[in-house]
Amino acid sequence: MGMAVGGRGGVKADINVTPLVDVVLVLLIIFMVVTPLMRGEFALQLPSAGDPGAYPMSSEDLPPGLVRLTSDGSLLIDGEPVSEADYVPRLRAFLNARPKGQRGLYFQPDAQAPYPRLISALDGAKAAGAETLGLSIQSP
Repeated sequence: MGMAVGGRGGVKADINVTPLVDVVLVLLIIFMVVTPLMRGEFALQLPSAGDPGAYPMSSEDLPPGLVRLTSDGSLLIDGEPVSEADYVPRLRAFLNARPKGQRGLYFQPDAQAPYPRLISALDGAKAAGAETLGLSIQSP
């Protein structure tokens, strides 16, 4: 920030970097605050393929129910077709007949099944009282 005094009156060609540094520091602070907020993560624990004992079941454990979603969007609970209106009440009855810690369901969607239908089926299962939900990729 120099000032020419005296003799020659002309344009001084000095670059003043102070405003540039201020702007860069403000941008740095903004990015430091916003970056952790952009991470929308949740913890997911996946079993390894070669670890069959990852979820051991005792002899008194009941196998979880299987809900299949076909390519046309229809649902099957343990192989029996169910209508959309009867889906949550049937699941609730199925889950209430099981002990408290064993109210789990596996979902097996077809590869061409509509994704929004799968999400609504998962939501319906949670509304019916399912404690754990799993996705099965094995063929029936």
